[in-house]
Amino acid sequence: MSEWLDCIVIGAGVVGLAAGRVMACSGSVAVLEQHDEVGTEITSRNSGVLHAGLYYPQQSLKNRLCIAGRQQLVTYCQEHQIDHRLCGKLVLATDDSQLPALQALIDKARSQGVALSRLSRAEVREREPLVSCVAAAWSPMTGIIDVGALVLQLQADIERQGGFVLCRQRVTRIVRHANGFRVDVHGQAPVYCHQLINTAGFGAAELASDLVDNAPKVYPVKGHYFSYQGHSPFAHLIYPMPEPGNLGLGIHATMDLNGRTRFGPDTLPVDTLDYRVPERFKASFAEAIQRYYPALDVTRLHADYAGIRPKLSVDQFTDFRIDGPRQHGIPGLVNLYGIESPGLTASMAIADYVDTLLA
Repeated sequence: MSEWLDCIVIGAGVVGLAAGRVMACSGSVAVLEQHDEVGTEITSRNSGVLHAGLYYPQQSLKNRLCIAGRQQLVTYCQEHQIDHRLCGKLVLATDDSQLPALQALIDKARSQGVALSRLSRAEVREREPLVSCVAAAWSPMTGIIDVGALVLQLQADIERQGGFVLCRQRVTRIVRHANGFRVDVHGQAPVYCHQLINTAGFGAAELASDLVDNAPKVYPVKGHYFSYQGHSPFAHLIYPMPEPGNLGLGIHATMDLNGRTRFGPDTLPVDTLDYRVPERFKASFAEAIQRYYPALDVTRLHADYAGIRPKLSVDQFTDFRIDGPRQHGIPGLVNLYGIESPGLTASMAIADYVDTLLA
């Protein structure tokens, strides 16, 4: 690897790898990852869902990039034989008070060309006999994906184009230097680049503060997941209607590509990156799940894993924040903050958006 590179990407989660793949098409690139493997932090600790783009304000980056990115990602999976399945999702209104919000969700999705149809209680029972609700929205374009295979394919694309994906490279400081940047790496000689993409997840704001004075505060929000032992009770993804004021989408039922069901996540602001799942949360999970799945067998519910999201607020919606030269005045630099859900689905569209900011 030469001392000067056209571009360095900090962070080898799915968004950093997608950005590295785009940048490798036009120059020399290195993606630097602090952990032993790629995609082991935010990328691998979520529901693994391909979202259709139902929930976000119409002109937000989350909305635009999720809708565009989902189709890009599905096409990419088809081209590279990455396992995925458009199994569809039901968003449930469990009582009459949620029906106006359910209809508003359907109307918003349709206004943007996103397929979402209303189902009666009887129609839901035909698809999911064990689900309890008064009505639901059916999203046929929602699915699941093999996240591990995706990140390895993105890494392979970068390396095939002559780029580098380097693990155990913890970036400690960024300094403006000559016609670009000096990137200091713990225990290594510094590396230099003309363009820098900061997708460092929880560390993005701290690293950016070396260069800019408008880096936001990041709030870690933890989500626990419980697995459901044995045969899956559902054929589709099952989501409750989002509750006003909730930081997430509610404790929903998803599955992996092997058919294993899991429930989660809840949302809990935390101060440290602790991924343990205490068994004491089982009771609150069971209570939430039984609102739409009364036949839940609590003895089959087991603590599984946790993820932590880098949120920019704990009390209101916040969009992806992607700051290019227009925002901070530094040529060649893009900082990405608060890249949480639907970051996986939007990853390829985010990469294209970052490329336009650097053009």
